[in-house]
Amino acid sequence: MSRSFAIGIDVGGTFTDIVLAAPLGQIATAKAPTTPADQTEGVLAALALAAAEIDLSLSDLLAATEQILHGTTIATNALIEGKIARVGLITTEGHRDVIEMREGLKPERYNLRLPPPAPLVPRSLRIPVRERIRADGSIAIPLDRASLDSALERLAAAEVEALAICFLHSWRNPAHEAEAASRARARLPGAYVSASAEVLPEIKEFDRFCTAVANAAVGPIVRDYLARLEQRLVAAGFSGSLLVMLSHGGLADIAEAGRLAAGTVLSGPAGGVAAGAALSRHGLGPSLVTFDMGGTSTDIALIQDGRPRLAVPRGLGEARIALPSLDIATLGAGGGSIARIDPSGLLQVGPESAGADPGPACYGKGAGLATLTDANLVLGLIDPEHFLGGRQRLDLAAAERALAPLAARLGLSLEETAAGIHRLVNARMADGLRLATVRRGVDPRPFTLLAFGGAAGLHATAVASALGIAAVALPLDASVLSAWGMLHTDIRLELSRTRLDPAGIEAEKLAADFAAMEKEGRERLAWFDGPLSFRRSADMRYGEQVFEISVPLDGLDWSSPMLESDIAARFHDRHEALYTYALRDESVVAVNLRLSVIGALPDLIPARLAAGPPASPVAERRIVLSLPQIVPVYEFAALRAGQELSGPALIESPGTTILLRPHDSARLDDRGWLSLCPARCETRP
Repeated sequence: MSRSFAIGIDVGGTFTDIVLAAPLGQIATAKAPTTPADQTEGVLAALALAAAEIDLSLSDLLAATEQILHGTTIATNALIEGKIARVGLITTEGHRDVIEMREGLKPERYNLRLPPPAPLVPRSLRIPVRERIRADGSIAIPLDRASLDSALERLAAAEVEALAICFLHSWRNPAHEAEAASRARARLPGAYVSASAEVLPEIKEFDRFCTAVANAAVGPIVRDYLARLEQRLVAAGFSGSLLVMLSHGGLADIAEAGRLAAGTVLSGPAGGVAAGAALSRHGLGPSLVTFDMGGTSTDIALIQDGRPRLAVPRGLGEARIALPSLDIATLGAGGGSIARIDPSGLLQVGPESAGADPGPACYGKGAGLATLTDANLVLGLIDPEHFLGGRQRLDLAAAERALAPLAARLGLSLEETAAGIHRLVNARMADGLRLATVRRGVDPRPFTLLAFGGAAGLHATAVASALGIAAVALPLDASVLSAWGMLHTDIRLELSRTRLDPAGIEAEKLAADFAAMEKEGRERLAWFDGPLSFRRSADMRYGEQVFEISVPLDGLDWSSPMLESDIAARFHDRHEALYTYALRDESVVAVNLRLSVIGALPDLIPARLAAGPPASPVAERRIVLSLPQIVPVYEFAALRAGQELSGPALIESPGTTILLRPHDSARLDDRGWLSLCPARCETRP
């Protein structure tokens, strides 16, 4: 059998999604419950289902697969749940408390009772070492090897699983960190070693130290998971390449993903944003708000001019990670979000989730907590007999039993309580979308809301109406779109280098640094046999500012005698676009240089859908919105290109259900997505 398949895998909090593609396009999808204890179990189960869809055995499918592109929540879960490796830290004398002192600011600065966040490394495992490098890279105090060896002995006795090495000013001169890392790997052969200059070679000690520590905290977990997954895939017949989705929206081989484990914390959601960028290229439009609502959370991102935004740094749990990542806002609202009555007697939903195990009450695994999925089932919005295409039957009686205590406390009927949960989640997600758009200075009304994930279809038009968004798109394979997106992205390597010239921009030095970074990128992607392209940018500021903004530098003539003024003009224009003013007579400083090295993979062109006579409803169902009513039910896959529908109605596929509210309308585009028009759009976002 020829090696012709590519497989996208997205491990979510509730389900593991598979999209199987051949050179001519997608041919199969599958979903299986995520297995939190060992995610590889869910991956293999989902692969077996995908193989069965095309009448192949799992071994035959894997033998014919050239690439597996994988997004995982393993690092995310470890940081959020605090189930991290036992980490030690060695650092310059006098700086062991950098990660605890932080930047002097609190997340809630006026909350006097806010407890300080717990550092990922306890003070007893933060060991100072005698050495000192100055800010200019010169050595003030040579590395004291006896001090280093003593620190390593203490950490070995403490049985640390990972080690972060964070010396002052190693971004300028990494010699001491490199020697310490070499000695640490010899003394602690089983430990994961994370040197800050290898993870984030940039100025700002707090960001660099915290990123190196976070990388060490999840490094052994990610490394071991990827090794275990690769072993199981090979044992099942796979001999192709396994690539991992990183937080910045590109793919890396498992060696790079294991080395830069903290770069996988948004691995799964990044696939959804990549899907949005791909659909933008294929005709959906240049301006999208991605709305990915799954079983555990909802992820929101902006795509402008066909490209998603990058942002640094970001927090996750108690960790701070300053690696480039897609600018994704996450809400604790999904199908598994748990409904409860708070101490003041008000109904609340989330952020706690029932996850994949035990899951919502209607899954029948003994859970007694009511979730959004239970509420939507009671409202008639989900068919209990055809969940996951009929592979899992939902227990309506269990959902009603879970909602009953809430209804009793609120003095409402079961259906009124379920409707309240549904509306409350819509309001929370609308607020989240406002924060992700309006708070960033973006008016969402001209954008298209790209809704996907298993739960998005039941809430998309209500959320869009609340923000005045008049266009909603929902793809045929919305429930597995993150996995689909991984098939439509590229190999990507993000390199950075600090170039701090207080005197201003020095074009020759910038050009030399970018040339050196390009050479490094080619060397690190030597295993990739396709074409490489490069995108340049810089973090820049006015000389007296204390923060930087990212400025794209593509398209410049690097041999031009006007290069310095051209770069400064780029910065002034970007500053004015963000903050409505620019100080064009002030000097400009370039702080960090960034280079994206991109290895292009073949893009899969979505097949055009066939036109034909409009599909008729396959059933009718009683649902409850503001009032009970009987609505037609359509099968998504049976709709024909150009077919138009009006609400109220339900549109079902094996992985999701779409609700058309009264006066909503929908039209199926021949490229595979429903174009939805919400019934009412408020005039203000």
